[in-house]
Amino acid sequence: MKYCARCGSEYEDSVQDCADCPGNPLLVSEAEMHARGLPLPHELDKRVFVRAATAEDPFTAEAFVELLQEANIPVLVRAGRSGVVDTLTTGNLLPWWEILVPEDAAARATPLLEQERAQELATTDEAVQAAEEEEREGELAPPAPPPAP
Repeated sequence: MKYCARCGSEYEDSVQDCADCPGNPLLVSEAEMHARGLPLPHELDKRVFVRAATAEDPFTAEAFVELLQEANIPVLVRAGRSGVVDTLTTGNLLPWWEILVPEDAAARATPLLEQERAQELATTDEAVQAAEEEEREGELAPPAPPPAP
């Protein structure tokens, strides 16, 4: 295989120039890449990403991503498969989004996401309680007097 020393693209030995880079630089061998101190594509990132949380909607997924990015934790978001086919083949719907973090960051990420979810649930419960109280107050209030003629 040959490689582009600029972008790292991998090509068959019969190809001479990189089709991905402007100016089409000449490709080099694996040995030349190592001699220049450049990693090969498969050597770049060996991290394993694991599920730290799931989100039922894209807004929650976005909030989770922002929280993890603020904590300097790399994050990948993967849309879960959901639809008629999954219901028929697996019997259940998967979560809307999977929040994935590197395996070595999962211990830091999981508590952050659990805390965010608990705060979100508390906020939702408060909103429901406020709406119910408002409704009760409306029911208990004396009827408005008829308008004056």
